[in-house]
Amino acid sequence: MEVKRLLTEKPDVAGIAVPGMLLGTPGMEAGDIKEPFQVLAFNQKGEISVFQEYQ
Repeated sequence: MEVKRLLTEKPDVAGIAVPGMLLGTPGMEAGDIKEPFQVLAFNQKGEISVFQEYQ
């Protein structure tokens, strides 16, 4: 979902990442258990901002 948003909106970022291995993130599904997490965006200078939050 966020990759589609990144490709559609084309913000001035180098990429996005989800640090950690939090339950409920893609690839870390554990039934109905989910932990809140943030999708972070980073630019060429190494500055980081929140791209999307999930509760």
